[in-house]
Amino acid sequence: MARTTAPFSRFEWMIAWRYLRARRADGGVSVMTWISLIGITLAVAALIITMAVRAGFRAEFVDTILGTNAHVTVYSSTYVTADGRSLRGFEDYDAVAARIAMVPGVTRAAPLVRGQVMASARGRNAGVEVYGISAEDLQGIPRIAAPVSKVGDIADFSGGIAIGSGVARELGVTVGDRIKLISPDGVKTAFGTSPRISAFTVTYIFTAGRYDIDKTRAYLPFEQAQVFFNRSGSADEIEVMVEEPDLIDELAPEIMLAGGERALVWTWRDASGSFLRALEIEDTVMFVLMSVLVLIASLNIISGLVMLVKNKGRDIGILRTMGLTEGSILRVFFLCGSLVGLIGTAFGVLLGCLFALYFDPILAFINGASGGEVWDASVRGIYRLPAKLQLADVLSAVALSLLLSFGITIFPARRAARMNPVEALRYE
Repeated sequence: MARTTAPFSRFEWMIAWRYLRARRADGGVSVMTWISLIGITLAVAALIITMAVRAGFRAEFVDTILGTNAHVTVYSSTYVTADGRSLRGFEDYDAVAARIAMVPGVTRAAPLVRGQVMASARGRNAGVEVYGISAEDLQGIPRIAAPVSKVGDIADFSGGIAIGSGVARELGVTVGDRIKLISPDGVKTAFGTSPRISAFTVTYIFTAGRYDIDKTRAYLPFEQAQVFFNRSGSADEIEVMVEEPDLIDELAPEIMLAGGERALVWTWRDASGSFLRALEIEDTVMFVLMSVLVLIASLNIISGLVMLVKNKGRDIGILRTMGLTEGSILRVFFLCGSLVGLIGTAFGVLLGCLFALYFDPILAFINGASGGEVWDASVRGIYRLPAKLQLADVLSAVALSLLLSFGITIFPARRAARMNPVEALRYE
């Protein structure tokens, strides 16, 4: 009685490996095998690199948001004070900040005064957004206290004004120079409101990593900002930082409750949610497009296997007459295609991971070779494009490549298995 062998036996692997090896007589098959292998390698590497760059861009963008802005901004609805003034802010800002700071998960709550003014120095002007904040609270802002680069010492902040590097470049000033701030909401007189003009010494220049922030942001000591913006005894809003910014939607109701009956909240997701959703859509679209490249590369396996089946018709007939079943023939040619996909995927993962790990020097080289115009911070918003290699992205690329490679291999393998041995040997 004929003895059946277990699937994927040693001899099946041996035959498949012999068919894959380069032979002069089957040069065409060898060329197609190499084309398939290189195609899958490059497609998988491109998919991993694209996903790593997209993840790095999103991480850097979110980090600049969370490192320079409040995770939650608490502000007040407009109300009328006891003396008849219409106010939109907090007169009891210290008490409100203390209550918010007691909410579990909140790391810092700081009163702020904000206003948009014109800065002037040496005949040059720039529009800036001024934040009035205490020196202690300023040192709690990560991207300001520990920026990408800085000039001066943040400890000297109480003696002047801190400005972004873009503002300093626009005005042509450095640490120790004086700049004028001009606010249209100045002193009210019988002839109308006259602009308020005050001069401050630049004590600290920071580069936070966001082009728009560095170009427009300035910080004043809280008390000086109150005087300059006519906010004596009040604060415009409360800047809140939390431990887990990703869970801000769960903390927002508690923070709003602690802020009082007139308190309203504006989270970092509210401010940047549309852009982040656009990034997610782009990530999905890029994954689909790069997946098509992997599919095209995998289709080359069919061409190689079809040629291999045609050239090995005589071998298939002899193996069938020796007792090999259709299943064994199918598995032999399935292994031929699968090994190409498996080896190509392995090399693609290696190439993609190495490219992602050394992405910064590679991009710097390309940027230098092209004259420094590859990455424009004024257009992209951030100064650098990092690559963040994530295990989930690598595994999804591997799974996609192997799934397509294994699935496509079945069709030519079935054709080989169903070949009639008599027809295969008739003209041999």
